[in-house]
Amino acid sequence: MFIDCKEKSTQEIYKILIGSVIPRPIAWVSTVGLNNVNNLAPFSFFNCLGVDPPMIGFSPAYKSIIKQADQVIREPKDTLRNILETKEFVVNIVSKDLSVQMNQSSAEYPPEISEFEKVGVTPAPAKMIKAPLVAEAPINFECKLIEHIQYGNNNLVLGEIVCMHLDDKVIDARGHIRSEVLQAVGRMAGSSYTTTTDGNFELKRPF
Repeated sequence: MFIDCKEKSTQEIYKILIGSVIPRPIAWVSTVGLNNVNNLAPFSFFNCLGVDPPMIGFSPAYKSIIKQADQVIREPKDTLRNILETKEFVVNIVSKDLSVQMNQSSAEYPPEISEFEKVGVTPAPAKMIKAPLVAEAPINFECKLIEHIQYGNNNLVLGEIVCMHLDDKVIDARGHIRSEVLQAVGRMAGSSYTTTTDGNFELKRPF
């Protein structure tokens, strides 16, 4: 089958992409607004993008897109608005035992409501930024905004990791992450998820 993307609807392209690019890691992003309300939301269009300096990126969708005559009005979700205002955020890695809370935090809450309270996780103070960590998460990356890129109706948020918090249980003496302990959750298509220990196999790199 050949597909010209211009001949397909956004929804049709979305279904193909989320079923093809799998599993996708989840950025559980915590921010704080200028109103001092903590925000928490998951994003599966996410990955690490570099190490010198350490850089990650994720793509938050718009809350609404309204086309009026010759202009398009795009309303950002709370996460993106907070990042653009404060220039910082935290990416919390989701372990399997936090998957229910992560999923619940994807619900639409008013800006004055904190998802931390709604889903029952604890905001912990960060070391180098104001946005809070998820205390229960095994890994937290404190990030400062590098750049926000808008292309069409897409957003790309690029952040530099300025410091990391790791539960001692998930890192070994050599500095390697113990994936079998981390049990990080990944997004599949639809409502399906997987973890870092589901059906793993190894391939040695060629020399």
